[in-house]
Amino acid sequence: MQKPSEKTEKMLLMSTEKEVFEIAVDTSHPFRKLNTIIDWDELIDPLRDSYSDLGDKGIDVGKGMKALLLQFWEDCSDRQMEKALKENFAMRWFCGFGLLEATPDHSYFSKLRKRVGTKRIADLFNRINAILEGYGLFGNVFAFIDASTIVSKTALWEERDRAIEDGAEKLNNTNVEKYAADKDARWGAKSKKNIWFGHKRHAGVDMRHGLVKKVAVTAANVPDFKVVKSVAPKQGAVFTDKMYDTKAVDALLKALGLHASTIRKNTNKTKDRDLDRWRSRIRMPFEGVFSKMSKRARYRGHAKVTMQSFLQAIAHNLKKAVTFVPMPIPA
Repeated sequence: MQKPSEKTEKMLLMSTEKEVFEIAVDTSHPFRKLNTIIDWDELIDPLRDSYSDLGDKGIDVGKGMKALLLQFWEDCSDRQMEKALKENFAMRWFCGFGLLEATPDHSYFSKLRKRVGTKRIADLFNRINAILEGYGLFGNVFAFIDASTIVSKTALWEERDRAIEDGAEKLNNTNVEKYAADKDARWGAKSKKNIWFGHKRHAGVDMRHGLVKKVAVTAANVPDFKVVKSVAPKQGAVFTDKMYDTKAVDALLKALGLHASTIRKNTNKTKDRDLDRWRSRIRMPFEGVFSKMSKRARYRGHAKVTMQSFLQAIAHNLKKAVTFVPMPIPA
C-alpha cells in the first residue's frame, strides 16, 4: 500500500481537527461568539512589539494572550491553565492551538505577563471597552463607583514576631513594609470586623449592563473617596455608598460636571431617606459586579495586582458581551 504524501497527511489532519473542533465546540459556545464580535488579530497586534523577531520562534503572542484571558475567564491558576489547554478542546480552538500542537506549560504565563506588562494590559482593557461601546453596551448615563478587597495574606504572625524581635511594639501599617513579602500591601478596614491585609480594587461600573468602565488599585488603607477621580465617568450621574459622602467628593463631582447620587450618612443634615432608598434600589443590581471577582491577590506588588484587576475586568466584560451582543445572522 502506497504511503500518503506529506501534503495528503496534512490535509487529513486538518480535516480531522475541523471535525473534532466542530463537535467539541458547539455553535452556541461563548468562545465562538467572542471570535465573531472581536477581531483578535487587530486587537493583539500592538502587543507583538514586546517580542523580538530574532531567535527561535516560540508561542505566538496572539495565542498566548487569548490563553491569558481565558485563564481569568475560568479563574485558573497557571498550572490549572496548563492542564486546561491540554484537555479542553474549546480552549484549544479559541486560542488557535491545533489538535496535536504543543501548548504552553505553567511557567509560560508568568513570563508572558512580565513581558507584556501592566501598561499594555491596561491599554488592552481600554481598547476592548471601545469595541464593546461600539456594540452599544455602555449607556454613559448612570455609573456606579465602589471598592472591594484584594487579600494578599490572611495571617502575618511570623512577620509580627520578627518586628517585635527588632524592637517594634507591634506590626502595623507604619512598619509592615519591612517584613511583608508584598511590600505594597497594607491593612484596610470596612468595619471593625471586616479587616484585611492587601490591596483595594476601585472600579467605575456603567449601569446599562454592568460592565466595568474604569479600574484603579491602591493599598488597602487608602480611603475610597480619595480615588473617585481615577474611576469617575466623563458624564452622567454617579451612584456611591456612604463611604463617599464627603464635601470633597461632592465638590469633585460637581467640578467634573457630574451629578452626585450618593447615599448620605445618617449624620448628614441633608439626608433624604426616601431618595436614598431609591438610590439604593437603583445601584443594588450592580453590586454583584464586585462579588464575582476573586478577592485573592494572585501576585505580589502594586503593578502585578493592578494587572490582575484589569484582566479580571476584561474577563467580566467579555462574559457580559457574549450575553448581550446578538450573534450575526449567517450568510
